[in-house]
Amino acid sequence: QVQPVESGGGLVQPGGSLRLSCAASGRIVSIYRMGWYRQAPGKQRELVANETSGGSTNYADSVKGRFTISRDNAKNTVYLQMNSLKPGDTAVYYCILGERRGSKMYNYWGQGTQVTVSS
Repeated sequence: QVQPVESGGGLVQPGGSLRLSCAASGRIVSIYRMGWYRQAPGKQRELVANETSGGSTNYADSVKGRFTISRDNAKNTVYLQMNSLKPGDTAVYYCILGERRGSKMYNYWGQGTQVTVSS
């Protein structure tokens, strides 16, 4: 069973920084994507950043220039460096790992980590 596990959330003041990590365990055949979503209270889950196995990245417009996604393929780990944080970034952040097994794709979600931006 593939299981992503997030860490690094917490409370930070506006303008501060946090770095989230997501390490995937289990028998992984081939990762085709790793990324981050977030969900604020009363809102739908939204994509924050994504990186494909080919190295292509995409970001939500609201975080471009402030957040950076990176991967350590040897460790099956993805990171999200978050700078210049705003109260609007407050949410539960979820890691997603996409695995390819032959012709089928599977997505695995982490349990989420809380990020709170407040003075």
